[in-house]
Amino acid sequence: MNKSYEVEYCNLELRFDRRQIRNFIKSLIQEGYSLYWNENEQQFVISIRTGRKLIKLKFQRIGDRYKIIGDYSFKDEKLSELMEKMIGDTRGHAIVKRFRERQIVIENIMFGEIIRMVEISGVEHKVLFQKEPVVTIDEMIQAFKSKRAEERIAVLRLELDYELATLHDAIAAGDEEKIVKSKERLKDMRSEMLQLEM
Repeated sequence: MNKSYEVEYCNLELRFDRRQIRNFIKSLIQEGYSLYWNENEQQFVISIRTGRKLIKLKFQRIGDRYKIIGDYSFKDEKLSELMEKMIGDTRGHAIVKRFRERQIVIENIMFGEIIRMVEISGVEHKVLFQKEPVVTIDEMIQAFKSKRAEERIAVLRLELDYELATLHDAIAAGDEEKIVKSKERLKDMRSEMLQLEM
């Protein structure tokens, strides 16, 4: 990924565990950034001082993991490099806009790799790079004919029943921590079920 003076990160979909956030903080400190962080039940916030500007990176808590939320704009080259390393390390998704003199380069990143790069100069736009689709039409037809989704739904229903029983036990015991974890697992299972049933 190229370096640029001003970079904007949109539609970020990066998921972390606590260790990855600690490593990111360690990298920021090693690069000499002035920063502080705070945490509550819902989110973890890292505030980074770059010159006169204070950038707040927000990580929403999802069970035992975190997800970065918001769009960010950096005019700091080192911070951009660290952000892009984080996108790559977490195999995340993002739209990265690089602003240069009268020109914008937009990169679509999926699973930590650039899949499309477009250059915009005035009213002209040119595709600099486009990754060929990995899935062929034959593979898509096979996927539709496959019974794997139906098989997974059957197993997922059993897992849902078990998790509901676990939640019931946790509520009966008044175990708040188990209740929260169980609700998170049920939420993930519901999301998976909705995707499978589409």
